[in-house]
Amino acid sequence: MRLIELALVMAAALAPRIVAAQSPTLASRTTIVMLGTGTPIPDPDRMGPGVAIVVDSVAYLFDAGSGIVRRSAAAARDNLPALRAPQLGFLFLTHLHSDHTLGLNDVLFTPWIQGRKAPLALYGPPGTRRLVNGIIDGNAEDIRERINSSGGPSAAGYKAVVHEIHEGEIYRDERITVRAFAVPHSKWKYAFGYRIDTPDRSIVISGDTRANDAIARACHGCDVLIHEVYSDAGFAGIPAARKLYHAQAHTSATQLGAIATAAHTKLLVLYHQLYFGSSDETLLTEVRSAFAGPVVSARDLQRF
Repeated sequence: MRLIELALVMAAALAPRIVAAQSPTLASRTTIVMLGTGTPIPDPDRMGPGVAIVVDSVAYLFDAGSGIVRRSAAAARDNLPALRAPQLGFLFLTHLHSDHTLGLNDVLFTPWIQGRKAPLALYGPPGTRRLVNGIIDGNAEDIRERINSSGGPSAAGYKAVVHEIHEGEIYRDERITVRAFAVPHSKWKYAFGYRIDTPDRSIVISGDTRANDAIARACHGCDVLIHEVYSDAGFAGIPAARKLYHAQAHTSATQLGAIATAAHTKLLVLYHQLYFGSSDETLLTEVRSAFAGPVVSARDLQRF
């Protein structure tokens, strides 16, 4: 009985901290939904990278990994109607690695088939327009058949208004301001992180990046830092050639701990986790060796 009582006391003591770290306040106008936390590894429990920031009744998507629209539908079913397929009208891409763009077809076509009438507003690095044009060209017969069918979708909802971006403010409306900043990711010429400011929260999304100073500068005390990561312990066991690549492309857990400390973020959220055979417990321990603040290793559909 004593052990059980002790466990209950410890759980009660920890519960407020967990809730505070993982849930927006009741009065918050902003909800972050982790639509996908995965990598190119086909983990059936994790869809490709994708984050939704919902402000009031409008959803803004960041990256479009595989499964993003179905994850959005799951979140919509769980009391977030802004993520219903026909409502998906904004998408921001960090870079054009395929695991971040495989769901672009989905975001273009599925909301259109389900009733979206206006083109998708799409912001991404140079090369985004070429990617979109290729997708639409390759689906020309599908588009034509659907538009010409009885009661078919609108003639414009599958299209995208593409804005190829550079550093600086790239979007602003009455709910949200989005600023892009360059990050180093392997040999990509254009890769970006995003700082998002809403009426009540400041959020930074790293995209894919190796350790650098730009993240801390962009965050500068932000409410939430959402950052990719790989396990130091797992990294030690991968082949030398892949070590060389991942060291240039991604951020280790201990490096991320130092970045989060310099950024003074109020909450660190890990996504795009490369475990390399390690575990969440090890990954969190590695981050906490250099960061004393609250940190969560995110799962798909988790909200903040």
